Amino acid sequence: MSQLRIGSFEDFEKYIGLELGVSDYHKITQEQINQFATATLDHQWIHTDPERAKAEGAFGDTIAHGYLTLSIVPYLWGQVVDVQNLKMMVNYGIESLRFAQPVLVNNEVRLNANLKSVVNLRGTIKAEVNVKLEIKDQKKPAFSGVLVFLYHFQ
Repeated sequence: MSQLRIGSFEDFEKYIGLELGVSDYHKITQEQINQFATATLDHQWIHTDPERAKAEGAFGDTIAHGYLTLSIVPYLWGQVVDVQNLKMMVNYGIESLRFAQPVLVNNEVRLNANLKSVVNLRGTIKAEVNVKLEIKDQKKPAFSGVLVFLYHFQ
């Protein structure tokens, strides 16, 4: 994985319609799922009870919360792009998010990012990025959507 370096609006503009890159794989562990369940107060058995999930669940094991998979995007995004010369960056929104397939415990996932658009809004850069959270050895991604970031360069 080679991290792309962006330092200005003009740097972003060069990549409209192009792949920005792909992160390393990250393994989703039961410990991470349990910690997320505690943090979000979502202890549904399909996530936190391996024995019951194997016996009664539709997937043969526990699965990660959809929002857990979404919450690791900033970590993975930081592996794809290093945006430099920043005063501030804001996660502005998510559009067209679709969870396509569950992530089972011990699956490995990675972020694939493509720059949809970038607009200069009087010094604030609005970047829309098409993303897919790919699951190793699976055809369908865990989710896909459009992330919207606001960048304030120095």
